[in-house]
Amino acid sequence: MMDGALIPLLLAGVPLLGALVSLAIRSNPDRLKLSSIIWSVISFGAIIGLSVRLVTPPEGLLPLYLLPLAATASLLGQPAHENHRRSSIMTLVCLGLGVGTLTGRDVSGQLFLMALIVSVIVLLYRHHTALWPISWWGIGSFGLAVLCVGISFVSGPPLSSVASLLTCAILLPLLPFHNGYLTALTRLPGSLPSFIVLLLPAVGLHGLATVMLAVPDIVAWTVSLFALVGALYGAMKALAQSRVRLLLAYSSLSFFSMLWWFAASTQTTTPRAAMLVGAVGLATSGLLIAWQVIRTRYGDDVDPQSVSGLASVMPQYAVLFSLLGLAAMGLPPFGVFAGFMGLLFASPLTSSVALLVLLIAWLAASWYILNMGQRLLFGRQRSELRSDDLCRSELFSLLMVVLILIALGVLPASLFEPDKSTPPTTTITGSFAWNK
Repeated sequence: MMDGALIPLLLAGVPLLGALVSLAIRSNPDRLKLSSIIWSVISFGAIIGLSVRLVTPPEGLLPLYLLPLAATASLLGQPAHENHRRSSIMTLVCLGLGVGTLTGRDVSGQLFLMALIVSVIVLLYRHHTALWPISWWGIGSFGLAVLCVGISFVSGPPLSSVASLLTCAILLPLLPFHNGYLTALTRLPGSLPSFIVLLLPAVGLHGLATVMLAVPDIVAWTVSLFALVGALYGAMKALAQSRVRLLLAYSSLSFFSMLWWFAASTQTTTPRAAMLVGAVGLATSGLLIAWQVIRTRYGDDVDPQSVSGLASVMPQYAVLFSLLGLAAMGLPPFGVFAGFMGLLFASPLTSSVALLVLLIAWLAASWYILNMGQRLLFGRQRSELRSDDLCRSELFSLLMVVLILIALGVLPASLFEPDKSTPPTTTITGSFAWNK
């Protein structure tokens, strides 16, 4: 029988091996893309096959299942071009490190987490330009996360607990520690933003599942206050954006802030929290892939204001974009609605002000997502623009995300609950103790 300690290494090693294989054939972009997709699918199969041997964490195994699916969809939606070779390889690297973080125990989990954050820092530094100086704030945020992981590893409570909570707030973005997340979504190229939008929050939720069990009431109250402010802040910033990536980044920040409020109010995380994180991440990922389709046709620096009337010339794109927009707004039958309503009904709503703030932030999503869709799909058709509809890989990518979001909306959350007979564990259990 395989040693349980070796399973995380094996699961993480599959996509990392795929990255090495893809690196060897990087001179051929088409073969590189195909290889990356195949290794992502193999990683998903390995996770399914070995999941019965894993100790299920409090948030369940849903984030672990979704990571290789998100990587596959992101790689499918990325064009096979030499400029995206590094993105394909690094998607596999980040997938391996993310899987290792979610499945690793104690030291190995922390090492995988630190390697993942360092990889993101290197990528951001590689793609930093003087025209976007604010990206230094993002790099600094992830640098703080690396420092916090190190502190939580070598120190005891309560310092280690504070460091662990800060790490979670950077990865699962919470105001005012959201700059790293925003920078990653807006500055990284190719398939990386549409994958990282799920990867980082999933890893952050994994740590949060344990740290929230031990936080004092005053800390939980403070977190809930920041969460409410973050939900409104993200919604208002999204309303003011004309750039698609920034709009989607602030939109997801708003929804993730709602998750923080639910977690702080109950001082726990459940499979429904994982469903909300997974659904928000996937819906945002799908819209980022859809925007990548536009960038592939009209250039990376295309102005969203210059693109309109796509519904009549790109009907497949219009239908899938509309479905993804409905999912991102939190409407049924998609996973965002199921996750949000599940947490809402399970939480003690002791404050009508908090409920009002959450509903305003949720309803605001209908405005800015609909406005973005109306601007791209309708309006005056521009004859000077290319009107090629989705190619096969782009169609499969967007359709895959839509089907997963529908599945998350109709499947019962109990399907992903941990086995009650097995005590839950995490990769950094010892670092999350808090002296009350």
